[in-house]
This record gives sequence, structure tokens and C-alpha cells, in this order.
Amino acid sequence: MDAFGEIFQTADWKTEKHVPVIDCDDKVKSGEIFQVKTTVGKEIAHPNTTEHHIRWISLYFRPEGAKFPFEIGRFEFNAHGESVDGPNKGPIYTNHSVTTSMKINQPGTIYATSFCNIHGLWKSEKAIGIM
Repeated sequence: MDAFGEIFQTADWKTEKHVPVIDCDDKVKSGEIFQVKTTVGKEIAHPNTTEHHIRWISLYFRPEGAKFPFEIGRFEFNAHGESVDGPNKGPIYTNHSVTTSMKINQPGTIYATSFCNIHGLWKSEKAIGIM
């Protein structure tokens, strides 16, 4: 049986449309609020159809030297063109991108995970320092 972490796929986000991309400053001021934007399909657009879509993005922060991460948030995308008129005929499509605000008081790593309903679980990470 695979370890849980082994079921997450990863790749270069510039060539793979499923990888969650974390955009934020490399260093932030301790205790000050900053924004983190996470997008799936930043360089190569990911489809957003009834049949093929990103269901959610989850973000975590693990302080340097800590054993466990802290959950920042989980963001679900629930409208993919479904309709009583049929697939891809609905009036709304959510976009698999989220911006959230947070503050930290020590350096660490932000982890992003995402789930594609066809291609499974994906992950990425970004180290963040304190100024």
C-alpha cells in the first residue's frame, strides 16, 4: 500500500495544468497580514467543464522545525456548468483560483493541494521567510 503522501502528484507548473501555484512574497514582515494567491492552471489553462474540473484547493503552513502543519483553508469550487439543460449549459462556472490573507510570526513552508475530478491529487510548496 502506498503511503498517503505518495498519492499526490507534482510537476513543473509551467508545463502541467494540474499543479497548484502559490503566489506570495518570498519574505514577509512578522505579524503583518499578507496575501497568498493559489491558482491551478496558471501557465496552461485547466478545463473547467462539467466533465473535467478542479474540485478544491487546500492550503497549509508548517513553521520551520515544526512536526505538523496548520491548515490555512480549504476552498471548494462547486459550479462547473451543470444544469437541468445538460452538461456545460449552466449559467455559472467557478474559477479554480483563490486569494486569502494571513500572517505568520516565523518562517516556514506553505503547502497547496488540489483535486482534479479526473486526474486526482496534486501538490506544491513554497518556502516563506520573515524580514
